[in-house]
Parts: sequence; structure tokens; C-alpha cells
Amino acid sequence: MRIDVLSIFPDWFVGPFTTSILGKAAADGRLDLRVHDLRAWATDRHRTVDDAPYGGGAGMVMRADVWLTACDAVWNDLPVTATAGRSEPPAGVAYVAGGTRPRTLLLTPRGRPLTQAFAAELAAEDRLVLLCGRYEGIDERVHELAATDEVSIGDYVLFGGEVAAAVVVEAVTRLVPGVVGNDASPEDESFASGMLEYPHYTRPPDVRGHGVPEVLTSGDHGAVERWRREQALARTRQQRPDLLPPAADEPREPPPPDGGHPRGGRRAG
Repeated sequence: MRIDVLSIFPDWFVGPFTTSILGKAAADGRLDLRVHDLRAWATDRHRTVDDAPYGGGAGMVMRADVWLTACDAVWNDLPVTATAGRSEPPAGVAYVAGGTRPRTLLLTPRGRPLTQAFAAELAAEDRLVLLCGRYEGIDERVHELAATDEVSIGDYVLFGGEVAAAVVVEAVTRLVPGVVGNDASPEDESFASGMLEYPHYTRPPDVRGHGVPEVLTSGDHGAVERWRREQALARTRQQRPDLLPPAADEPREPPPPDGGHPRGGRRAG
């Protein structure tokens, strides 16, 4: 899988993208992670990527022309010199709907919430491009002409899109086959089944007077699976009841003593 990230702070990603599992996956060729400096496509000597908002107001807005020329280049693997300073894309390159752009995610609080299901959807793509905004926001024409998706990692505001982009990269790439050592692991974790994950224990068997549930050392795999399912359901009901469908969290009405219908009617026939 290939992922391109556009940011005015490309050095921010050096640590996150070169260490641990992501670094290993990139080193063995399972992931192709590329970070691009948006300022490379600025046209003035100060490498300006923002300007005052039309209509007035606080803060600065990131310029659409810089973003669109950068996207043209990244989408089509064109060198900076072939696109910087252009007001229109090079011949044969399009950034309108139906053009050559791969799936392009703009990180924004107004976007579609990132969920495990959404991450799995994105993991099925061959390529993703992530756009990291800064300042007051990005010119609306970037939303319209460049982004195929707007993505949010939560109902709060960050300094910029870099942290959100790193979250998306981790959530998506760990679902790419071969990235996680045990491919079964992602299937067992929180949200994969629609519930929070069950508790985990390992050695030593006693920690400051707190032991391990006996079922986990019983050797009865069926009992262990039942316990884990019960624990996951109980934890989800307590901490995130919004994740449960109504039927999973509502007590069932017991059948009436006479075997008839619970509302007092009688069974026909």
C-alpha cells in the first residue's frame, strides 16, 4: 500500500513513520510511506502557503492554488519543477471529479468520523493521499477539487492535521495483510467486533494481591472464549453502551406462564 502525506511540517513524521511496526513495514516493502513538503509548491521566495481570508476575520487561510498544484504533482508522480507556479494542471492531468486522483483524505473536524469500519474500507485501497491543514483552515476549493473524503478523528480541534494523519495511517496500515505479525490480532481488538475488547492478563500470576481469573488458566478453550465474550459485552455496556444495538442491551420479556402471547392474546390454531 502507498500513502502520501502533504504537510508544511514534513519532519514531524520522521519519528512516527520510521519506528516500530510502521518503520518495519516500510523497510520490508509492505508500505510505501511518502511525506511531501507543501511549501515546495509555493511560488514566492518566502514559500507562502496562506493568506488573509476574504470577508475578514481572525486567522489565515491556506491557499487553494498551492494545494492544487501540489496535489497534481503528488497524484501523478510529477517533479516539483513540472507543476510549481502553474495556475492549471499540466496536460493530461485532472483534479476534477473523475480525474486521475487517488483517494485523497483531507483531515478536518467537519469530516466523517474515523471508525474501525472506515479504516477497513480505506485499507482496501491501493493508495491514499492525506492532506494536513494548518492555521484557520483550508480554502474551500481544496475541499471541492482535491479531497475525495473529509476525515475527522474526533470532536476537538488540533493545531493541524499532522497528528490526525498519523492516527489514520496507523489505523489503516495495521489492517494491511502482513503488517501486524499475527494477522488474527486486528480481528480480536476493540471495535472490530462492534464491542470493546476483553481484559488481558499475563505473568506473573499475582501482582500486589491481584490474581488472574481462574478460567484463563483452566485450559478449557471454550470456557475462555465464553468468558471473553461476556467480559467484552459487560465492558461495552458499562463504558460505551452507544456501541451496542438495542437488542444486545435490553432484557428480554419472559414468556407468560400459560405459554400464550405475552400481551394477553392467545395463539391461533
